[in-house]
Amino acid sequence: MTEADGVPGPEQIMLYDKDPQTKIATITLDRPEALNAPTIAARHRFADLVMRANVDDDVKVLIIRGVGEHFGSGADLPEMAGMFNGDPDYSVLPEFKIGEDDEGRDGGVRYPPRESYRYLAGVTDLYANSNFGLRSLQDFKKISIIEAKGYCYGWHFYQACDADLVICSEETLFGHSAFRYVGWAARMWQWALMMGLRKFQEMVFTGRPFTAQEMKELNFVNRVVPRDQLEAETMKYALACARNHPTDTIYLQKTFFEIFKQQQGEYMGSKLSGWLEAMLPMVKPDVPGGLGVDGATFEKGLAAAVKDNDNRFPPEWRLSYKGRAAKE
Repeated sequence: MTEADGVPGPEQIMLYDKDPQTKIATITLDRPEALNAPTIAARHRFADLVMRANVDDDVKVLIIRGVGEHFGSGADLPEMAGMFNGDPDYSVLPEFKIGEDDEGRDGGVRYPPRESYRYLAGVTDLYANSNFGLRSLQDFKKISIIEAKGYCYGWHFYQACDADLVICSEETLFGHSAFRYVGWAARMWQWALMMGLRKFQEMVFTGRPFTAQEMKELNFVNRVVPRDQLEAETMKYALACARNHPTDTIYLQKTFFEIFKQQQGEYMGSKLSGWLEAMLPMVKPDVPGGLGVDGATFEKGLAAAVKDNDNRFPPEWRLSYKGRAAKE
């Protein structure tokens, strides 16, 4: 999908601003009509913006937030549907920053066929590469703060896991719909470390989202506040971080924490999770028409399939606010 299809461009989705006086930069996801879903191009821009902030001496702290009622519910699923539904016009090459020229040529790049292991594995291997917008915050040598509210699912949940601090509003829900339709996702290793294995296994096996208070009790979230206090609380933390130490000290601190994470296996976990993601075509529904990543699921849309499946769970375990408010 392109801007011609009514989808905003990456510069419109990922906004960037910095204040040299406070040394605080902000990445704002501005696509509230799609629950701030980043397109492929927007994810690439996110990685570029994180790198920009990393090398900019006017930046010590980076805030990532979303416009509207939600931080975000994950990547642009309609854009990814062609990877699974057999669309003959779908190309994986944009994931690799290889696009068509004005005449529709791809520069002579021939991607592996759909039936090959490499078709999906090539893409999921990018999930361990900080240049492609998934684990970009892991290589960031400044302080990153996620301001979460509403839904914090999928890609947005990845960012909350990788950030240094998470400030959220009281109604925030954390999780990933992939735990419902396939059973795993790209940052599994890091979530297990940050949440603790026992509770993360509960999230994976039940597919239920966790509340802000639950995540606070697991030490995944630093602060939970009412929605109307969220921006002010985030800025309080950002200013304290920016004023506390010289940038060189922050760089040294972040190097220590990065080495600590690598000793725990963060990058190995990213590679392993990428391999696991490449197994998606092997996941088949238990019964015909059941939930699973296959052509039948994508015929009605993955978001619709997850929504339909949501009704099978207790209201307090459902992914959507509407579903959680409904009675049995």
